[in-house]
Amino acid sequence: MMISTLTYYLSEHPSIINFRWSHAQSWGSTWSFLFSSIALYLTLALLLHFLLSLFLRRNRSVSLGPIPAVHSLSMSVISATIFAGILLSSASEIRETRWFFRRTKTTPFQWLLCFPLGTRPSGRVFFWSYIFYLSRFVHMLRTFFTILRRRRIVFFQLFYNSILTFTSFLWLEFSQSFQVLAILFTTLVCSVVYGYRFWTGIGLPSACFPLVVNCQMVLMGCNLVCHVGVLLLHFMKNGGCNGIRAWVFNSVLNGAILLLFLKFYVKMISDKRKNKFAKLATKEL
Repeated sequence: MMISTLTYYLSEHPSIINFRWSHAQSWGSTWSFLFSSIALYLTLALLLHFLLSLFLRRNRSVSLGPIPAVHSLSMSVISATIFAGILLSSASEIRETRWFFRRTKTTPFQWLLCFPLGTRPSGRVFFWSYIFYLSRFVHMLRTFFTILRRRRIVFFQLFYNSILTFTSFLWLEFSQSFQVLAILFTTLVCSVVYGYRFWTGIGLPSACFPLVVNCQMVLMGCNLVCHVGVLLLHFMKNGGCNGIRAWVFNSVLNGAILLLFLKFYVKMISDKRKNKFAKLATKEL
């Protein structure tokens, strides 16, 4: 009974089935909104950092109480809901379009990577893609928590949040291929990462390894493999994949994020090794 109820509200509800991405009906669906919201996000983050530098001493942070933990719990629940919703919606879409797969000799996995030409941003899958796009604005709040608590601004965080918001808009605007798997991977990792942040935020013990960084590394690795799959399918299929131009632009942005993250990851590993060697040298002395 509970499973059927969840299935109905996550994939069979009329508002989900009849969803249509429209500049007139969908909130935040215009290019002007996208650019102005990202610009506002960057401006507010830089302004907050500047004001704190003026009025507070450098080593003094702002106490936020349970707000970051509540935000982490909310993001974990939202991400898990989107994951379940798009998973069930994809299963329903595949079940209802078996005739199309047989006629075009396409497998469900190929459909997940490569939408056929003429795909429109409507229906179950694009409803959850829209919810994922809106969740990016809630995700941005963590930047301000970082500035207030740690008194520093992380430019990679600003760049990553801006790019992910921009690419999730492109998925809807151009019915871009690959977005189903991208949302599945991202929301699964986010539900784990934010659940872990909530866990540590309420004072429970942390993991003995950098869980957040490793999860992000796995996510980027999965995205890279899937991007290669989309490229292969585009050239193998007659007509190619839908939204391929947006996908190319998306790939360039993801490549930039991957390079920046790898630079950060290598630096983190090298710093750890230096600290380890320094501790050993101190003990020997």
